[in-house]
Amino acid sequence: MRTFNGIDDLRASAGEEIGHSGWHTVTQEQIDSFAQVTGDHQWIHVDPARAAGSPFGATIAHGLLTLSLGPRFLDELLAVEGVAFGVNYGYGRVRFPAPVPVGSRIRMRATLVAVEEVAGGVQATIEQRFEREGADKPVCVAESLGRFYAA
Repeated sequence: MRTFNGIDDLRASAGEEIGHSGWHTVTQEQIDSFAQVTGDHQWIHVDPARAAGSPFGATIAHGLLTLSLGPRFLDELLAVEGVAFGVNYGYGRVRFPAPVPVGSRIRMRATLVAVEEVAGGVQATIEQRFEREGADKPVCVAESLGRFYAA
């Protein structure tokens, strides 16, 4: 866990890698729950028998399920003290270069790319690189935008 001591510390750390989260196993139950919440019931995600015959050999997690694990992983990686609050402002570029087959273990590596001034605080751009254990390519690369407001 990297703890930043306020906005000045965050600003001074721009360009640094924050670290990586622990491993998380993606289960069929999580995939099915995500499909239920989003209404995305495409067979490659929720039909293990049919997906077994696909090029992936099993169901795969929704790309957006992988992306949605970002806040969970960031909670393991960083804290910003001395601010009133922080909010998820959105995402810049998001890509899903490789699939996440059910049962995969994934983690996120984060880099604090930039810190820019906004009214009342700063906007932090964090590269989120989701890695699958044993794979060469990342499964998701996203530019996360978080805003931290002065206390």
